Amino acid sequence: MSLNPSEDLLHTVDSVKRIEQRAMQQMGLTSCDFMRQAASAILTELLDEFGRPEGLTIFCGSGSNAGDGYMLAEFAANDAIPVQVFELGAVDTLSPSVAQARLAALKSPAQLSVYSQSMQISAGIVIDALIGTGLRGSLKEWYRQAIRQINDCDFPVVAIDVPSGLDGDTGNVPDDAVIADLTITFIAPKQGLFTGRGPVCCGVVVWHSLNVPPEAYGAQPPSVYRMKLPALLEQLPLRPRDAHKAQFGHVMVIGGDIGFGGAAIMAAQASVRTGAGLVSMATRPEHVPPMLARQPEVMAVGVVSGQELQPLLKRSNVLVIGPGLGQSAWSEQLLQKAFDTRLPMVVDADALNILASGRVVSDPTKAQWIMTPHPGEAARLLDISVREVEANRFAAVRKLHEKYSAVVVLKGVGSLVTCDTLGGVSVCPYGNPGMASGGMGDILSGVIGALLAQGLTLHGAAELGCCLHSYAADMASQQYGEHGLAATDLLTFIRGQLNNRDFLDELDE
Repeated sequence: MSLNPSEDLLHTVDSVKRIEQRAMQQMGLTSCDFMRQAASAILTELLDEFGRPEGLTIFCGSGSNAGDGYMLAEFAANDAIPVQVFELGAVDTLSPSVAQARLAALKSPAQLSVYSQSMQISAGIVIDALIGTGLRGSLKEWYRQAIRQINDCDFPVVAIDVPSGLDGDTGNVPDDAVIADLTITFIAPKQGLFTGRGPVCCGVVVWHSLNVPPEAYGAQPPSVYRMKLPALLEQLPLRPRDAHKAQFGHVMVIGGDIGFGGAAIMAAQASVRTGAGLVSMATRPEHVPPMLARQPEVMAVGVVSGQELQPLLKRSNVLVIGPGLGQSAWSEQLLQKAFDTRLPMVVDADALNILASGRVVSDPTKAQWIMTPHPGEAARLLDISVREVEANRFAAVRKLHEKYSAVVVLKGVGSLVTCDTLGGVSVCPYGNPGMASGGMGDILSGVIGALLAQGLTLHGAAELGCCLHSYAADMASQQYGEHGLAATDLLTFIRGQLNNRDFLDELDE
């Protein structure tokens, strides 16, 4: 069985290397042949993206990434483009294929020089061919200096395969890393380009298969896939003419301790705007009037104890618990009653913090949960540091899934969602820095809860909710800008996506 390559099927670095080796055997090619193909693809992409440059400054290390850089130097210089190559690798330690690529560059009009920090980047486009996928531990000092010089320059920066200093498997940057405007990656997209620091370092990512045949991918299934909103929206059918509210579920939002009423209110509003048939909110009594003033369609009830909450739980078929819940005795009582129902639920915010502390007991193996932690909450749930979570977001989200038997949405740049196929994880390609504001997570939990209520699976609701939420933020920022983007600004755009799907053709391009 073969799996056709796709820009949405992501692989680990080792997986890509195995695909490359299999392709070389099947096609009768060498490493140098692949370097030539990569260099040709890079030059074509540069000309298409930037036009004919005044010159290229290529930073070369000592691994196969440098081989691509040397080949590019030869191709560009022979095309009458001025090329200077700054060499950081020890020439006498180059592999035979990289040495052959270097010899080709030496025979061309390109100018090769041993790198020193005093060298100037004069004009044109800067090419990062320093490390690529070969990152191993801390950077050598002269590599660190070169990366900082690249980042300080005023010219477009293009990274070959993976920006140097970025871990292609995790999206982590353990030291310094190149911040590229464009990253041209080969054979298969690497999973670390799309989460954590990956999107910051990569800029626009372009993938070239280098004509690797589909059969070469068959023995190496992808580890992660990128979600696509158009495909996910197909899970939510258009409503029939004779629809009634009972068909679209009843979401109950539980939260809003003293001083945190807004979080629960926003989650309830999001459930309304995402199409739940009925929405209730159980909160502190003082938060009922503002809820009714803000969204009278929500059936808001004040409760002062878990005992008062218990009979209300029978009304709903989906719970959203955690927005503004707090960590008081009141919070713990409400959470325990919610867990006891075994209803499908979205568990967020302080519900996660209480769960991590062990103050509320539940059997996750019998639960139907979607957990939506940010990195800080994930760290508490796993009893590790935030730095450890961010060092390998893929590992963290899988550990959460294993520990709590839940579908997990690990929020952040390139939010991750656990699933049961293709390596168990998907990544959201949407979102922007404007989302770094209070209340965004509350809106997300309300969106996911509404999708659950409308009949989607736990996994389907988590993926679609994540993409609806992030793409709504992209639409809002395109219209109004990222600065000052408020969580409730997303509601109009979420509703718009659900009701006007013409934009899906644009997303599929």
